[in-house]
Amino acid sequence: MTKTVNHWIGGKTVEGTSGQYGPVTDPATGAVTTQVALASVEEVDAAVAAAKAAYATWGTSSLAQRTTVLFRYRALLDAHRDDIAALITAEHGKVHSDALGEVARGLEIVELACGITTQLKGELSTQVSNRVDVSSIRQSLGVVAGITPFNFPAMVPMWMFPLAIACGNTFVLKPSEKDPSAANLLAELASEAGLPDGVLNVLHGDKVAVDGLLNHPDVAAVSFVGSTPIARYIHATASANGKRVQALGGAKNHMLVLPDADLDAAADAAVSAAYGSAGERCMAISAVVAVGAIGDELVAKIRERAEKITIGPGNDPASEMGPLITAAHRDKVASYVTGAAAQGAEVVLDGTGHTVVGFEDGHWIGLSLLDKVSTDSDAYKDEIFGPVLCVLRVETYEDGVALMNASPFGNGTAIFTRDGGAARRFQLEVEAGMVGVNVPIPVPVGYHSFGGWKDSLFGDHHVYGNDGVHFYTRGKVVTTRWPDPADAPAGVDLGFPRNH
Repeated sequence: MTKTVNHWIGGKTVEGTSGQYGPVTDPATGAVTTQVALASVEEVDAAVAAAKAAYATWGTSSLAQRTTVLFRYRALLDAHRDDIAALITAEHGKVHSDALGEVARGLEIVELACGITTQLKGELSTQVSNRVDVSSIRQSLGVVAGITPFNFPAMVPMWMFPLAIACGNTFVLKPSEKDPSAANLLAELASEAGLPDGVLNVLHGDKVAVDGLLNHPDVAAVSFVGSTPIARYIHATASANGKRVQALGGAKNHMLVLPDADLDAAADAAVSAAYGSAGERCMAISAVVAVGAIGDELVAKIRERAEKITIGPGNDPASEMGPLITAAHRDKVASYVTGAAAQGAEVVLDGTGHTVVGFEDGHWIGLSLLDKVSTDSDAYKDEIFGPVLCVLRVETYEDGVALMNASPFGNGTAIFTRDGGAARRFQLEVEAGMVGVNVPIPVPVGYHSFGGWKDSLFGDHHVYGNDGVHFYTRGKVVTTRWPDPADAPAGVDLGFPRNH
């Protein structure tokens, strides 16, 4: 009998009632191992109602109560790292070490939430006028929702709900239906840590569930990570309904390699950043921009390293890269490689025919490397979201930055150089939200915020860090005047000295 992943609403598992289910596949075998319940509009209403009911008390709970729960939650997550990672590997396909790294990066935000007391401190100005004080405070929003992608089924949800609930909100999480189990375990552990019923709910579904949350009058804010077309739709729809929105979209991240760079370090970085997690991450380096005469040597070094990567099931300790999430996605990624030569690229490595012995039905694809790629080719213009690295050639630093800034995306970028002056110019001139200097994947630590520019972000706030706290709270300014007790009416003596 096929296992079913159901919703988590009001502190317990709730079986789906829509009659609609989606398949969950083991990417290494191609076999459907699980089905996930897909929510109806009525089930969306039930999840939001549970969150709204919980907000009545959680929204007024003390900071001490919230952080006590979060500290216990952090300990439970730490104890169950391997369990969460195993679910990620089983449904997403990434290797176990990569899945453990995802959990670790999510834990950073839980730790940030544990220290929310300092983030929520207000401001006070005294005696702005005679006996008038002005204070600024931040308060929670109410019910907030998170819609998260398949590529990081634990980390991205943890970028959202720990901060949201630490700020006093309640949360409805709609994870990807392709790998839903990790989200349920995160919610179950939160309940075990003492999080009150209804504060964190997990609602599985497809577009019906997404639209239900975007249009629900009791949802105050929506956080999203996914592709640019969907991010644009999320932002437009939720904003039109008066909701606060942070919607992170797609990317085409460039790595500029200057002639003075350590080419061995740059090649190592390019391989890990392009092919890690099978390229299924929005911070993957998918375009290397080689400046001057170093292109041939850099491509040779990248090829030499890429050919040594071991591809296999994520639960095999020998595997360095796993399969792609679905067969359809694998075929789409492969199409960019098979069509590259006709669009002028030199196919240095073609991974489209790769299989793994004993797992022939898995969603396998090898590492592909395309050189001398033009900016008008499909492989360059589109976010491929797979293990395909494009190399572009330019003559000068200025040409490289101009090429990068012409991209509609502006998520992450990197420069490899030994020249501090060039690196300083680059970090100021490049049009992207996250910049690495000799760091290929500049994902900020938890107390700084993650987010891009241009078509990589819709909305005004990045996720986590200070931006995350501000997104999940709203400011209020209080102006106060109190009479001096010395000015009390005659006949009333409050024992205050009349000395003025």
